[in-house]
Amino acid sequence: MTDLLSIRRTTRDDLAEIDALLQRSYPALLKDHYPPSLMVTAIPLISKANPRLLTSSRYFAVCDADGVIVGAGGWSGRDPWQARSDATSAGQIRHVVTDHRRVRQGIGRELMRHILDDARASGVRRLDCLSTRMAVPFYAAAGFEAVQPVSITLAAAIAFPAILMRRAL
Repeated sequence: MTDLLSIRRTTRDDLAEIDALLQRSYPALLKDHYPPSLMVTAIPLISKANPRLLTSSRYFAVCDADGVIVGAGGWSGRDPWQARSDATSAGQIRHVVTDHRRVRQGIGRELMRHILDDARASGVRRLDCLSTRMAVPFYAAAGFEAVQPVSITLAAAIAFPAILMRRAL
């Protein structure tokens, strides 16, 4: 990542720009990994930022020198994939994206480093991630290990294949 990029916590004011980033990048990044019939139904559902996540102080934007968001992602507390005993020590990676025109420039790597550091500083000892097929090598490079394939129900009759990945902090 160059010195011209910065990472900051997101606010509700970032919603439209992050939605646009997700809507622009997910189709380009995922098209070779999922069938067109799934893409046409899933993309509208997965390419919307969660306003609560944006204001949680656990979601971050990577901005270029002009302040344009070129990457985003974060983490949250316990989720349904984790055992109840992990409620205070485990977290979940959430909605990570890099502008498809800027991949392989270190943006995602630096963002993930920032997310891991923030979660660790908050007392999280383990992070889980529901990875797209395309992102498995990215998360593996960040120290995550594949646990099992899963199916995420996005809406009635829309099941999105993913891979549950896990990393100790």
